[in-house]
Amino acid sequence: MGVWDLLLVGLVLLLGLCGVLVPGVPGSWLVWAAVLWWALKDPRPVAWWVLMGATVVLFLSQVVRWALPPRRLRTSGATPRMGVYAGIGAFLGFFLVPVVGAIPGFMAGIYLHERLRLGRHGEAKAALRTVMRSGGSSVLAELFTCLLITGAWLGAVLWG
Repeated sequence: MGVWDLLLVGLVLLLGLCGVLVPGVPGSWLVWAAVLWWALKDPRPVAWWVLMGATVVLFLSQVVRWALPPRRLRTSGATPRMGVYAGIGAFLGFFLVPVVGAIPGFMAGIYLHERLRLGRHGEAKAALRTVMRSGGSSVLAELFTCLLITGAWLGAVLWG
């Protein structure tokens, strides 16, 4: 697979990661479709293993999200800017503390946004709890799954 093809797959993966944070955009399916495209264009065993792992992880993520409360983020006061803070926090956390850092990074991003907006620790902590109970946990589950898949793809591409 050429560099341009890998760049396009990476771009679709990035679009899917951003799509997780935007309501109505099928971000997780974009991530899966990008891995499928990569596996079809580069039919090595590692590509098929990553695709099978991505399929299983996405299925499990959908089961977990089904068990979580429905998304009602707008009623909790969540804004698109909060989604940006949470996404950047999860992304940085995923790479700074490999894999598991996405969870505290996501929550730290929401907390930072609320702390800047409200100005006090107690109010920011209460707002974080409200957002996580109103569907933030569902967004976190989907984003974490997509970060896992993207990390596996990146590892497989760099590994060779």
